[in-house]
Amino acid sequence: MKKGVFGKYGGQYVPDEMIKILNDLDKEFEKAVKDKEFMDRYYFLLKDYTGRPSPLYYAEKLSNKYGCKIYLKREDLNHTGAHKINNTIGQALLAERMGKKKIIAETGAGQHGAATATAAALLGMECEIFMGEVDVQKQKMNVFRMQLLGAKVNVVKEGQRTLKEAVDAALRYYVKNPEVFYLLGSVVGPHPYPTMVREFQKIIGEETKKQILEKENRMPDYVVACIGGGSNAMGIFYEFRNSPVKLVGVEPAGLGLDTGKHAAALCKGSPGIIHGFCCYLLQDEKGNPKEVYSIASGLDYPGVGPEPSHYKDEGTAEYVTITDKEALDAFNVCSRMEGIIPALESSHALAYAFKLAKTLDKEKIIIVNLSGRGDKDVEFVAKLNA
Repeated sequence: MKKGVFGKYGGQYVPDEMIKILNDLDKEFEKAVKDKEFMDRYYFLLKDYTGRPSPLYYAEKLSNKYGCKIYLKREDLNHTGAHKINNTIGQALLAERMGKKKIIAETGAGQHGAATATAAALLGMECEIFMGEVDVQKQKMNVFRMQLLGAKVNVVKEGQRTLKEAVDAALRYYVKNPEVFYLLGSVVGPHPYPTMVREFQKIIGEETKKQILEKENRMPDYVVACIGGGSNAMGIFYEFRNSPVKLVGVEPAGLGLDTGKHAAALCKGSPGIIHGFCCYLLQDEKGNPKEVYSIASGLDYPGVGPEPSHYKDEGTAEYVTITDKEALDAFNVCSRMEGIIPALESSHALAYAFKLAKTLDKEKIIIVNLSGRGDKDVEFVAKLNA
C-alpha cells in the first residue's frame, strides 16, 4: 500500500507549499518512533502522568440487564478525561523534538483542546485552540479548562460554528504560520496525520487485547467504538484488525437519517475530499461538505478518517448509527446503573452495545471503548433531562 494512502483514501490534497512541511513532519515522526529514548519518554508519561494502563472493567449490572458480558475500556479515567491525551502527549513530544515553540489545535467537544493545552503546559509551550462558537456554548467548562492551562481559545463564528469550521480555521492559520506545530486531534487530515494519530492511539487496543485474555482467556466477540473522525475507534480497532473479532463503529444518526440532521459519513456518505484528504464524506452534488449535526460535539463532522473509510470497503469493520435519543438514554442508564457518567460521544457506542447484547448468547463478550467521561456534558444533559 502506498504510504499515506489507505485503499483509495487519504493522501495530501493541500497547497504545494504545504507538501514539504508535511513530508518533513513525516520524516521526523518516523525517526521519533524508532528512537528508543523518545518512545521510552512517551511511555513513561503515559504511565506516570496520564495513568495508563486504563482498566478494562466488567460492567456486571449492565451485563445482567442486557444479556451478555459487557466490558468497558476505561479511557475516561485518563488524565483530562478521555483518550485524547495519548495522542497529544506523543505529538507534543514530537513538536519539542523538532524545536517548535507553539502548538495549535482544533477541538469540538473540547477534550482534544484540553488535552493539547495540558501537553503544552507540561512541556512549556505556547498554545492556541480553535473551537466553534456552538461548541464553546455547549462546552463552557472545557473552554475554562483550556484557558486555565494557559491556552488562547479562538472562537470560530463562521458556517455552522462547529468542528468542521474549527478545523478550517486551524488549517488556515497553519498555512500562514508554518513555523507552528499543528497538533491534529483525530485520524483525519493530510498524510502523515492519520497514521501519526493512530500510532499514538493504538496503545488502547494493545492494552485491551492483553487485558481481555487475562480476564477471559479468550478474545472478545465484538469491539464497539463511537466514530466521528475516528481516533478512539482506530485506537482500539487496530490491534484486532486481522482477527476474527467483529469491529463495529457507531456513527451519530442525530435526529434521524431521514431528517438530514445527522453526521453518518460512513453509512450515508460517498468518497470525497475534505481538509486535505480523501474519505467517506457527506457532500452535495458539487462535492462540498454538507451541514451535519450530532448531540455530541466530538462526532459533529461531515467526514471520517481514511483508514476507517478503507475498513468499510474491505469489510474489516462494520458501521452502524445511533440517534441522539438512544445515546442520551444510554448516557442515563450507564450513569445510574454503573456509577460511570460517559461522554455523549461514548454513549453512542454504549447504546449500540446494549441493542447488540440483547441478541447474543450470555457468554458472548462485547468490549466498548468508553472514550471519555461525561463531566463536560452534565450541564447540557441536565437541561435535556429537565
